[in-house]
Amino acid sequence: MTDDARSGYGLSEQKGQGTFPAPLLSYLPPTPSYKPKIGLIGCGGITEYHLRAYKNAGLDIVALCDIDLERCKARQAEFYPDAQIGIDPQSIFDNPDIAVVDIATHPDVRVELVKRALDAGKHVLSQKPFAKDLDTARELIAYAAERKLQLAVNQNGRWAPHFSYMRQAITAGHIGEVCSVDFTLHWDHNWTAETPFDAIYHLILYDFAIHWFDMACVFFGGQQAERVFASIAKTPSQQGTPPYMAHVVADFPTGQATFVFNADCPFGQEDRSVVTGTKGVLRSVGPGITEQTVTLHTEDGTATPELTGDWFTNGFEGCMTELLCAIEEDRAPMNSAASVLPGLALCFGACESADSGAVVELAGRTDKTP
Repeated sequence: MTDDARSGYGLSEQKGQGTFPAPLLSYLPPTPSYKPKIGLIGCGGITEYHLRAYKNAGLDIVALCDIDLERCKARQAEFYPDAQIGIDPQSIFDNPDIAVVDIATHPDVRVELVKRALDAGKHVLSQKPFAKDLDTARELIAYAAERKLQLAVNQNGRWAPHFSYMRQAITAGHIGEVCSVDFTLHWDHNWTAETPFDAIYHLILYDFAIHWFDMACVFFGGQQAERVFASIAKTPSQQGTPPYMAHVVADFPTGQATFVFNADCPFGQEDRSVVTGTKGVLRSVGPGITEQTVTLHTEDGTATPELTGDWFTNGFEGCMTELLCAIEEDRAPMNSAASVLPGLALCFGACESADSGAVVELAGRTDKTP
């Protein structure tokens, strides 16, 4: 091998030099003309972002409920001063003016609340992760279908500006058929120490990574992964109890996805997503989920769209406004409960693999009937 040959070993000529205008894609949350009265059950920390997004979208939140009345009062004072507040969700279910209920509680109590809301004739937006097992998820989907009501899930990452633009670019065919999806995240999750989240053993794989498992399935066109292998570990300096590191590899029918998570990284944080297709590559990089730069690489060169909004505003707004548009148009929402099953199956499979140390086969897991 000559010196010239060695100098380029493992590299090939870079194709697609230059730049071109980024495609104009509809990545922002939809705007419904249907704006019914909405009730929120659960006023914990995350609902600050729910309500801020809803207020930004001009939505009509008329009732707030939480077992801690003081939390209701705080949300009421900051966002919707005219909203009724209370500790009993039945007051929301009994209100004939309320058409949609946002249920933002923890999973243990959420199943019963979803059923009660559906029994009361309300459409429902459920917090993520949607359920603690696939049987429960399918049961709730069937429960809503029997009552001819919409059941959507707050997989808000689908409307994060960078993910939403990437999703739309894939749908529009700009990178061809997706071959691989790779996520690498280094961030600081130590804030969860000494909070209720610290009791979740698979805090990273279950509570956090559900967004990335969901997006991998979305980028692969809604496919279910066929098999998954996962490994978890603690870092020497983490403050919380659950393992803060995880690596996951998932095989899809038409490609592969990899996930790298390190939640104990207070310095030099980075969030990187790369989707490789047969005709191009989408890449999004930034210090965190709210600050990302997307680039599209094709034979025409590189395009960098200027995106507006952020994960917390666009994400929570999009989940609710898409549900409202679906109700108005009598169709399934893009974030329907049925659409999140592949991501849930991947999530549960990763947790199972991390516990057993074995590859977990996933084929057919979401195909069972309730």
